[in-house]
Amino acid sequence: MPENKQPAENAAGERILDARSLRGLAHPLRIRILKSLRHDGPATASRLGERLAESSGATSYHLRQLAAHGFVEDDPGRGKGRERWWKAVHNGTSFADDLHTSTDPEVRGAADLFLHEIAGIHTQELSTWLATRHDWSEPWSTSGDLSDFTLKLTASQLHELNEKLHAVVETYRTAAPDPSDDAKAAQVRVHLHSFPRANPPA
Repeated sequence: MPENKQPAENAAGERILDARSLRGLAHPLRIRILKSLRHDGPATASRLGERLAESSGATSYHLRQLAAHGFVEDDPGRGKGRERWWKAVHNGTSFADDLHTSTDPEVRGAADLFLHEIAGIHTQELSTWLATRHDWSEPWSTSGDLSDFTLKLTASQLHELNEKLHAVVETYRTAAPDPSDDAKAAQVRVHLHSFPRANPPA
């Protein structure tokens, strides 16, 4: 069955993953390729190979797989001659509601791989920041945040909290810096992790 030409998106321009598209994305290198295209901009298979320390043959193959599932597309405005540039189609990805409750072993395996890979990327990004924060000038070196909170909530309250946090983040997505301050701006990564924790035995 061919991939839907207009995959579902949410208001933030994120691709809503269903079972089929999740299986198409759930490969460590594909996830890293898509992350690089979203964060670092369009690239050729060769450039992605250099960025990710992979062969251009591997990145080329997985780019074609990502394209078949509607995650990436050609960027015809770039390159010369036979040089093929790729760009990400969406701002991000999110799960369709039924993926969280699927009992299909293949879907659950793909979801677990995807989520663990994303968690690994977040850990790597945080480690990179901590290792390089002294290379940034003031106030950048003190503007990051490494906080955690323990709250007593119901499942519905946790969902409400996440929705409110996402809404706040979205207000900054389109709040471009004043042109006079544009040179002072940097790409900022925001990680939000929230999950229930079992109480220890009495």
